[in-house]
Amino acid sequence: MSDQTTIKSGEVLPTSLKDAISERYLAYAMSTIMSRSLPDVRDGLKPVHRRLLYAMRMLKLDPNSGYKKCARVVGDVIGKYHPHGDQSVYDALVRLAQDFAQRYPLVDGQGNFGNIDGDNAAAMRYTESRMTIFADLLLRDLDQDTVDFRPTYDGEDKEPVVLPAAFPNLLANGSAGIAVGMATSIPPHNASELCDGLLYLVKYYTAEPVEQPKSRLDKLLQYIPGPDFPTGGELVEKPENIREAYLTGRGGFRQRAKWEVEQGARGTYQVVVTEIPYQVQKGKLIERIAELIQSKKLPLLADVRDESAEDIRLVLEPRSKNVEPEMLMQGLFRLTDLESRFSLNMNVLDASQTPRVMGLQEVLESFLRHRFEVLQRRSRNRLEKIKNRLEVLEGYLIVFLNLDEVIRIIREEDHPKQSLIDTFKLTEVQAEAILNMRLRSLRKLEEMELRTEHDNLSAEKADLEALLESEELQKSAITQELKDLKKLLKEHPEVTNRRTVIGEAQELPEVPLEAMIEKEPITVICSEKGWVRALKGHVTETGEEKYKDGDKGKFWIPAETTDKLILFATNGRFYTIGCDKLPRGRGHGEPSD
Repeated sequence: MSDQTTIKSGEVLPTSLKDAISERYLAYAMSTIMSRSLPDVRDGLKPVHRRLLYAMRMLKLDPNSGYKKCARVVGDVIGKYHPHGDQSVYDALVRLAQDFAQRYPLVDGQGNFGNIDGDNAAAMRYTESRMTIFADLLLRDLDQDTVDFRPTYDGEDKEPVVLPAAFPNLLANGSAGIAVGMATSIPPHNASELCDGLLYLVKYYTAEPVEQPKSRLDKLLQYIPGPDFPTGGELVEKPENIREAYLTGRGGFRQRAKWEVEQGARGTYQVVVTEIPYQVQKGKLIERIAELIQSKKLPLLADVRDESAEDIRLVLEPRSKNVEPEMLMQGLFRLTDLESRFSLNMNVLDASQTPRVMGLQEVLESFLRHRFEVLQRRSRNRLEKIKNRLEVLEGYLIVFLNLDEVIRIIREEDHPKQSLIDTFKLTEVQAEAILNMRLRSLRKLEEMELRTEHDNLSAEKADLEALLESEELQKSAITQELKDLKKLLKEHPEVTNRRTVIGEAQELPEVPLEAMIEKEPITVICSEKGWVRALKGHVTETGEEKYKDGDKGKFWIPAETTDKLILFATNGRFYTIGCDKLPRGRGHGEPSD
């Protein structure tokens, strides 16, 4: 169809089903990728999180203010910026407030926001929230033309395309999401370590993006050895695997629970788990261990108890004091989520809103590039305001130099504004400012203050112009910002100290097969024709046992399930079979050959 073809309202155009579905599915896929599932590499936020923080800023819910009901926040978000379901928006708000889900929570919640057991948060009408200092860092300088704004979905308001982000949120808090045909999975990291890595990289920053040497990754890994999960635990991935994951942006990290041994009376002990892997629900973990105990798949373990209060405390009781704690934990690591793997897939939207997988170095460089752009835009915005103010101040100073003439013009001229412009060569802005001056501003002290302000602004203007022209000065400014951020983080050690221990990638000792077999008494029965079976307990022959026609019992052997049964065959060979493998019950058994 040509471009000149006019389509009438209500007209039905024939098209193939394939083309129609392809077009609509592509639009849906792009919407999911761009506006829902993938975070922006610059501020580390998805649209719903960005709109939540912006709505809280507009409600003045800064860290030093009071709390407001979450229902109020959610209402503003879905009404002004994010036309989706209120429950999904509230779930996003709740996750930003959970200290076991976010390494650096962006929302300070008051009320029930769920727990690590997997319990849900209270309804939004019962909970209250405000921003944390980390959210405040993301929004800093938002009103200084540091980022672009776009119209909201209904065109009645505006919202930021991205936040200025003075905090490396993408790597600090991580992100996870499933789009169409792609997904993202980024673990949390320690913000102080990220600052060290950024301070190292800022020295090599260039205005024009160029491919940086991969060798710098090794230096980066000295500052950023691995993820730092909110729930702590131990990272036991091999260093070469960590390096490869950070180089390519794809890989994974093996994490284990942190545990310790508490000694009891008469040589007994119990294992206490104090930290569990990230994103593992404690309630489901305990249920899984209990199921394994009941099904006798963990014969070394007698019981599990949850003695947690604010801190996690899972007590594991071994079946015998002779069981080695390392052997017990090896079985638990293999069969439960006390050991888990967090996948790494740093698939993000870059500055041009193109989804792609980045390595650690490229993510940090993208954040730095954004910070340089914010610095330049903020400086230009400030410079423009200074120029406007200096223009007004110069007009005021002319008034004080020619005060009598200015008063005469204002009192006697029919068009004082134009007369002022013609007489003193003023601009329209200066003339308007002079005419709007109050009489109290004409005192001598005011003149001195104006001259001081003029001198200070002139010096600041020169500094800003020098900053915008010098890349080295910009590097110094960004370096100082990162040092200030690191200093701020040190003031909150309870949040910012590393929680996940970097352990050695060593395997625990292998558990002998016999150790996984629960020791029980049995009686092995072998008939004359070679049919073998096992009865529970040590029993004696009563004469009521059933055999196949023409067969009868030959051997009755008391044994244990941990024993080995050695069979001598007619071919002259010996065969060994574990007694736990023998068929149970009161049937005929199975042929021993």
